[in-house]
Amino acid sequence: MSTVFALSSAPGPAGVAVVRVTGPQAGKALRALSGKLPRPRQATLAALRRPVSGEVLDRGLVLWFPAPASVTGEDVAELQIHGGRAVVRAVLDALAALPGLAQAEPGDFTRRAFQNGKLDLTQVEALADLVNAETEGQRRQAQRQMDGELGQRLERWRTEVLRALAHVEAAIDFGEDEVPPAEVLAGVAARVHRLVPEMEEALGEARRGERLRTGVQITIVGPPNAGKSSLLNAIAGRDAAIVSSRAGTTRDVVEVHLDLAGVPVTLADTAGLREACDEIEGEGIRRAVARSEQADVRVAVFDAADWPALDERTLATAGPDAMVVVNKVDTRLVPDRTPSGRPVWPVSAKTGAGIRTFVQELARHAGERAGMSEEPGLTSVRQIAAVRDCVEALRRFLSCSQELALRAEDLRLAARALGRVTGRVDVEELLDVVFRDFCIGK
Repeated sequence: MSTVFALSSAPGPAGVAVVRVTGPQAGKALRALSGKLPRPRQATLAALRRPVSGEVLDRGLVLWFPAPASVTGEDVAELQIHGGRAVVRAVLDALAALPGLAQAEPGDFTRRAFQNGKLDLTQVEALADLVNAETEGQRRQAQRQMDGELGQRLERWRTEVLRALAHVEAAIDFGEDEVPPAEVLAGVAARVHRLVPEMEEALGEARRGERLRTGVQITIVGPPNAGKSSLLNAIAGRDAAIVSSRAGTTRDVVEVHLDLAGVPVTLADTAGLREACDEIEGEGIRRAVARSEQADVRVAVFDAADWPALDERTLATAGPDAMVVVNKVDTRLVPDRTPSGRPVWPVSAKTGAGIRTFVQELARHAGERAGMSEEPGLTSVRQIAAVRDCVEALRRFLSCSQELALRAEDLRLAARALGRVTGRVDVEELLDVVFRDFCIGK
């Protein structure tokens, strides 16, 4: 294995920068720059020198982590230096000049941690999520997965499937000399019957974890001039959308990314729903309807001046579970229920009346659709697809009356699908996909 180095902290001027070296030559590199190896896992102040000339490049803390007790499972050296660009460049250049060292590629350090058993693939994905987390909910979900809870749950499922497979293969090898195959299959089927509902429940909950990872989609719909753009601006706390008294001002979808009580959301303002006046407005209305269909939460906005009449097109587009908002209550008061009994959130985007209460309720709705369950959940398309493949293989096992060898193959495919999630099988073809989005130094 080669020895690589990289800046592990964010690029750009900073008080402190962290440079890491991993691989068999890490100790030699640390000695070349600092003169000696410090005691393992003990921060030591040292002068870092250019190996050939002896010129002092910087003074900082150096740490030494001999294998296997390191983040990558290899020998690791860490340099904590001043974060000026010139200092960082000088230290990186000094490392690059040493024989046997190379600049790390993106994800190199994490790939080595995976290959040396420090992380499974679910933890690798969680590390990327943790680095990119923008809300408290995203951080908590990523940390939970990083702690190995999901990997442990998947490994428990895989162990159960492998145990079932072992019984079927034993029946194939020994036949009726030991235990009748029918009796073996009955016991295995009972085990699989208990496992499948748990996996299906995890798949059912997976959309919530994916929403927390990528953001809850909230779409605002309503007739023209109901104050949809003003409502979006009031929620966002800034002028994100153009506001005009002229109906039909919004022609395309306007998006704002927000943190609502720790839940990431994408709030979308859409074109007013009416008979289009021209081709451009018609395309905007078509996009509004499509965006509403894809939304996790829909908000239907109406003008208080039209109360109690509610635009039927808006109600049909938003659906029965939409939050009903009546705007401009500074001009006319409205009750807290529609004529059909649906809850109403009366607001005034102009004065701010009712906005705080509505935003709290909107955050609650978003949280329900992205809340964390008691069990660690699936959070990526890759994980969901693999568990779905496993369930399909187990269902084939339960429904088929084929010979034992074919039924054993279904169990083998199920175990392999689960192994793909954590990396317990040969997944070389997946690694480039998992690691390609990592930054250099991770």
